Formats: sequence, structure tokens, C-alpha cells
Amino acid sequence: MKELKKRFRSLYWQQFSLIAGILLLTLLLLGASFYALSYNYLVREKREEMQTRAQVIAQMTADYLAASEADQEVDSSLSRMAGVASMMTEVNFLICDENGQAMLTTDNALAGKSIRLPEEIRTQILENENGFEGNTTLSGLYKLRQFAVGLPVRSAEGQVVGMVLAMIDASQLMRLWRSFTGLFFMISAVVLLIAFVASSFMSMRQIQPIKEMVRGTRAYAAGNFDIRIEDEGRGDEIGELARSFNMMADSLSETERQRRDFIANISHELKTPMTSIAGYTDGILDGTIPQKDERRYLQIISDESHRLSRLVRRMLDISQIQSQEMHKEDFDLCESMRIALLSMEQKINDRGLDVEADIPEDSVMVRGDNELITQVVYNLLENATKFAAPGSTLYLGLACRGEKAVVTVRNTGNTIPAQEIPLLFERFHKSDKSRSVDKDGYGLGLYVVKTILNQHKEKITVTSENGVTAFSFTVQMADGARAYGEEQEQ
Repeated sequence: MKELKKRFRSLYWQQFSLIAGILLLTLLLLGASFYALSYNYLVREKREEMQTRAQVIAQMTADYLAASEADQEVDSSLSRMAGVASMMTEVNFLICDENGQAMLTTDNALAGKSIRLPEEIRTQILENENGFEGNTTLSGLYKLRQFAVGLPVRSAEGQVVGMVLAMIDASQLMRLWRSFTGLFFMISAVVLLIAFVASSFMSMRQIQPIKEMVRGTRAYAAGNFDIRIEDEGRGDEIGELARSFNMMADSLSETERQRRDFIANISHELKTPMTSIAGYTDGILDGTIPQKDERRYLQIISDESHRLSRLVRRMLDISQIQSQEMHKEDFDLCESMRIALLSMEQKINDRGLDVEADIPEDSVMVRGDNELITQVVYNLLENATKFAAPGSTLYLGLACRGEKAVVTVRNTGNTIPAQEIPLLFERFHKSDKSRSVDKDGYGLGLYVVKTILNQHKEKITVTSENGVTAFSFTVQMADGARAYGEEQEQ
């Protein structure tokens, strides 16, 4: 029972029930309107027809009564006239005198019977301007109710000399209406069946991707990111949701891959210095390393300890950058670039590099976190210095383009393969793929650059052709400096 209730509370049944309810309510309202309008229309048409025939019969009855002197001639003429009218219209006529006593009738079922109009019908015919209209059995003479229209017969002087009652079986009156009603219900049943099938199909088509997303979400919670939702080329919101869900799955899968790579990389980075430290320390303690070589190995232990400390500190810096709030302010980007260049002076000299600095003498005011942007310039200079060919030229330049200031760091060395350029900003990525060649590097400098620029919502591009590699990133110009940038661009 609980499972049944849960199923009927599902989105499929809710949507199906809503559509089915709306359709049923719509058809119910249409049916009621059709019933009222069609019934009234048929009754009105038949009433008008009967009134017209009754008026003709009443007029002819008045004329015959006035023109004829013999009762037998009157009865014979009226009988022929009423019979012809009855055959033409399927309406039976009853002609009575002013007292309501039947003079003749076209209904064979009443032939030979003494007929007198009920007093309420006689009263309405005499007193009501429109005569009588309604259903009656003529005091039980008819087993089934008859729809009757009664009018008075008046002489030329306006005196009532008789009455005419036009009658038709109510079932005959309703026959056409029932045919219309049956046709309406048949069409309604077909429409409902088609609507229910279409609604069920559409509901299932909309719910199926959601069910797949539920299964996918449970799989993701279990660590399986391989499930994808088939959108079948749908262009509606469900298709868009399915594609967004697949993009989320791709992102989660990529995040999981990066997490595993991060664990593997950090394990490798930590394992190498820790193995060296532990091995050489044990060698000194157990006497494996001769006393005369202890100082050299202690220096290796010290270097590895400092390297491990720098790695941990760099990782803490990344965590702090990702979690801290930026303090945006207007600052001179030229001054920040000079500070970063001076900080790199010793390393540049050690590599024997020349420096080409294309930094404007005037201030270029930008908006951002001064300390973090300076860190970006420093990391790019450090990376360019590390991979520059000895004796080559290192370039640092600044250009203003509209609302953006563009900083470029360029060096000459080995060309970076095109397939590796998108990987440069990943954690622990090293273009030489060797952990032993560059012991001072951790593959985190460019990752820090990308993290800082993402926080500033800025972009960085990389080009590497014919041994010349250039990194360029943008910084938002301060409000007062935009006009200067536009002038330079022109």
C-alpha cells in the first residue's frame, strides 16, 4: 500500500493526473454547455414550428366556423385540414370548443374517446397572451408525456370560439437531441483516449531523463562518474537540463581525476625528499655513512628539508589565496611590475639573461588586489627565467587596450608543444615531465597565476612558436585611466 501511494505521488502521476483532470473538467463544461444550448435550441425550434402550425390551424378553424353553417361540413373540413397538417409535421392536433370539449383529433389513439382539456391548460390558453406551452398527459389519456402548444381560436369580433392544441411525443422531440448527445459523447471519448495516450507518452518522455538523473546522482554519490544522460537531441528545457547534467558529470569526473593526480603528485613530491632525509639520517646514525662524509649528507638533508618546507608553504599559499577575500583597490601596475622585476634580479643574473622592460614611465592605474597581481607578475617572471636559454633576452611589457591593461612576459628557449599548453596551469604539471631535472620547481607557480586571475575574472593566454614563449594576462583599468588606455589604443 505504501509503495502504491509512493508511486501515485510521483511526478509522472502528478502531471498525468493534472492533465487528465483539466481535460475531464473541460469536456464536462463543454458537455454541460452543449446540453443546455442544444436542448434549448431544439425545443425552441420545435416550439416555434408547433406554434406556427397551431396558428394556421386556429385561423383556418375560425374561418371554417364562420363560413360554414352545417356542423357536419365543419367537422369534415376541419378533419381533412388537421390531418394534412399532422402528416406534414408529425404533430397531432386537438381542436376543442371554447369550453375545452374536444371537437376532433388527428391522433388515432384518442379517436372515440371523450376528451376534455384539463382546466389549468384551458385557463392558460384563455388568459395567457402566448397561450399554453408545456408537457402534459391530458389527465392520463396519454401514457407518455406530450409536449403541447395551445392557442385560442378567435372569431372576427375577437371572441374565443374554440381552442387548438398541437402535441408531439416528447421522446420524438428528444430523438435528434439524443443523437447529437450520443455523437458528442463518442467524440469526447475518442478525444479523451487520444489525450490520455498523448499525455502519458509526453509525461513519460519528460520524466524518463529525470529518473536517469536520479540514478546518475546516486552513482555520483558512490564515486562513479561515468554515467551520462541521453538528451536525444531535445531542444526543450529537459534537453538543456540533461546537457547541463552531463556537463556537471564531466566537471565532476575532471575534478576527481585532478584529485587523484593531486594525491599522486603530492605523494611523489613528499616521498622524494622524505626518503632522502630518512635514508641519509639512518645512514649517519647506524654508521653506514663514513664520518668524513657526514657533512655532505647533512647538507643534502638540510636542502631536502628546505625543499619540503617550501612545497608545504606553497600549498598553504594556494589554499590561502583560494579562501581569502580580495582587497580591490586602484594601484599603479607599472610600480608593481618594477618591484617584481627587482625581486627576480638575482635569479636573472644567475642565468645570464638580458632584460627588455617595456614599462611606461607614467603611472598606469588598474583595479585589483595589488599584492596578488604582483605575485602573478613574479611567478611569470620566475617561470620565464627558469626555462629561458642562457644568455637570451627576457621581455616584460605593459600595453593599454581600452578598459584593459595587458602584461606580457616573454622568453626564448624550447618551444612548448601545442598539446601541453592547456595543461600548463594544472597543479604539479611540469613540461619536462621529469621530477629530478628541476628540483626547485613543484609545478604550482602557474597554477597560482591561474587561480589569482580567475578570482579577478581576468584572462591569460599562452603562445609558443619557434622557441619564443609569451604569457599575456589582462587587468581591469581604473576608471580614471580608461581614457588614457583608449588614447594609446588609437
